Amino acid sequence: MATTTTPVRERPVRARARTNPVRAVGIGLIWLFVGLSLLLLLWMVLTSLRGSREIFADPWGLPDPFRLSNYTTAFDSGFGRAAFNSVLVSGSAALVSVVLAAPAAYALSRRLNRMAGPLTLLFILGLGVPGQVLLIPVFFMLSEVSMVDTLPGLFLVYVGIAMPFTVFLLTGFFRSLPGELEEAAALDGASPARTFWQIVLPLARSGLITAFILQLINNWNETLFALALMQSNDNFTLPLVLARFIGEQQYKGADWGGMFAGLCLIVAPMLIMYAWLSRRIITGMTLGIGK
Repeated sequence: MATTTTPVRERPVRARARTNPVRAVGIGLIWLFVGLSLLLLLWMVLTSLRGSREIFADPWGLPDPFRLSNYTTAFDSGFGRAAFNSVLVSGSAALVSVVLAAPAAYALSRRLNRMAGPLTLLFILGLGVPGQVLLIPVFFMLSEVSMVDTLPGLFLVYVGIAMPFTVFLLTGFFRSLPGELEEAAALDGASPARTFWQIVLPLARSGLITAFILQLINNWNETLFALALMQSNDNFTLPLVLARFIGEQQYKGADWGGMFAGLCLIVAPMLIMYAWLSRRIITGMTLGIGK
């Protein structure tokens, strides 16, 4: 008589969580860096509300009283006009860069022909060209068309500098999109231009917003070309006004509270924007990483 044997169930072995010491040290260093950065930002904001004598007497003290007049001094020193110039040039240049780079990136990612590879390589090589190399040729080119010390001239420079990275970023993003949707649109009789505008662009919204924000932050903080091209105070951007303000304080007496107020005016908008849209930026940059 055949006997059936019931299989003996093995007791599940509890996997003990093993903490990698290298990983733990790395996480600790990251949190330490984050904490120090937040403390530095807090100290900068508090210092912008103090007077110069208070700052030198007690660098780590709290404002008593709060000197909001430091921000008034910063605006009177040209920060208000410079903020308008920075918003106008940085925002418009970032927007136009994305508008021009999107069709180019789509063509390079979808149109597989002999020219796609060399053109993509050309844009990638553009990422390795330092701005110092382009400074003198760009200055002479703009001087030939009387666009030195003009906001449109600085706008054109920002657009040209942004194209290699923006095309490279959007090319990888477009390659991550499913091609079946475009094939279905072609079967329905949609032209390539209609497919791009009505199907591909809505799907690529995250990548387009990411490219726009990154270029806006880069243009907002750019100093080299603005310093070389801008000469009149009315055309200065925020980094240039801050540099001029620091230079003036060396002769008039250092107003450290006003200087830190100017720093806050430069840092705060981009910091708020990045904190608000950080998840969207990271998602847009990582979607096309495998392509």
